[in-house]
Amino acid sequence: MKHTVAVKVANEAGVLARIASLFSRRGFNIESLSVGQTEREDVSRITLVVCGNKKDLEQLEKQLNKQVIVYKVSNITNDPAVNRSMALIKVKANYSTRSEIIQIVDVFRGEIVDVANDSVMVEVTGDEGKINAMEELLDPYGIIELVRTGKIAMTRGKK
Repeated sequence: MKHTVAVKVANEAGVLARIASLFSRRGFNIESLSVGQTEREDVSRITLVVCGNKKDLEQLEKQLNKQVIVYKVSNITNDPAVNRSMALIKVKANYSTRSEIIQIVDVFRGEIVDVANDSVMVEVTGDEGKINAMEELLDPYGIIELVRTGKIAMTRGKK
């Protein structure tokens, strides 16, 4: 089962490596990882998506909470939350296909962020399904390069 875990940590060098090593030592494969500074300059938030059973994940949460650099661990898998990822997709485009690609991008509320003679670069933000669907529709035109961010998530309300 996939779990989304949010970890608030000290914003200092080496923290990400220490957290990631805890996951790998417990046999968890990190499927998605995103790190960034929070509203506080001295605190970062790590959002991870990992596969594993609930019991092992609970044990991992306990180990994370023992770390001095960890302020809070939250398994937000089942919480009402807003989830987003971003992708940049470079697609082959010529004069005859460019307008079709632009229409697809508009339907997904994406943006064309770069145009060259033989390609366009598209930015799309949304949940995993939206990004997968856009990738699927752009694939017949010829995807040259694709990069995706890790998932970020925030629970709804005051929690």
